[in-house]
Amino acid sequence: MPRRKLLHFADNAKSENVIEPGKEIFGKIKNNWQAFFKNNNPIVFEIGCGRAEYTTGMAVLFPDKNFVGVDLKGGRIWKGSNVSQEKNLTNTAFLRIMIQNLQDFVGKHEAGEVWITFPDPRPKDGDEKLRLTSPRYLRMYKEILKPGSWVNLKTDNEGLYLYTLSLLQPNSEYLASGEIKISDLEYTDNLYESEMRNLAFDIQTTYEKKYLRVGEKIKFIRFKIY
Repeated sequence: MPRRKLLHFADNAKSENVIEPGKEIFGKIKNNWQAFFKNNNPIVFEIGCGRAEYTTGMAVLFPDKNFVGVDLKGGRIWKGSNVSQEKNLTNTAFLRIMIQNLQDFVGKHEAGEVWITFPDPRPKDGDEKLRLTSPRYLRMYKEILKPGSWVNLKTDNEGLYLYTLSLLQPNSEYLASGEIKISDLEYTDNLYESEMRNLAFDIQTTYEKKYLRVGEKIKFIRFKIY
């Protein structure tokens, strides 16, 4: 393993804002996020946070909220943790888990908002259940979020964008099944030419900047879930 990665993992092991296997808090954090942050502020989760540009960016903009970046890769978690320490952010945390296990670490209605930023689109039909906006994950978000909380998706991938919209349309078979209810659905296939731009706070991830440089349009969807 490269020396730099080993150093990052060693930093994570010492960092109080990193919650990962091997730490006592790892198995105790569910239903204890407010105690961890030492306040009752809303808790926002960035799912598949990567380098956590949104977690740290929103934490600066909204000091009255708490932000948790969730990802499996320790190097990515290290980046968000390190930026938080450099900026003296006390309203961030980083949870190193597989996303499908999120309910093991977040209690029912414990979260106040979810952001899904540039996830792997999983374009193959057989991978549909792995998409972070598939019914499997929408059920998960419903369980962890307070009723009527926002779910936000930001992506460059048109396939994922259209797939997600197909699930959320009022006449979709999925909504007709009654598994979830949504309201206030808003979407755009060109965020930076849209009135919705301010809703994404002009925070740009590393990957997003690459997509923009080659002319990709950024898609954005948000909705309340019940």
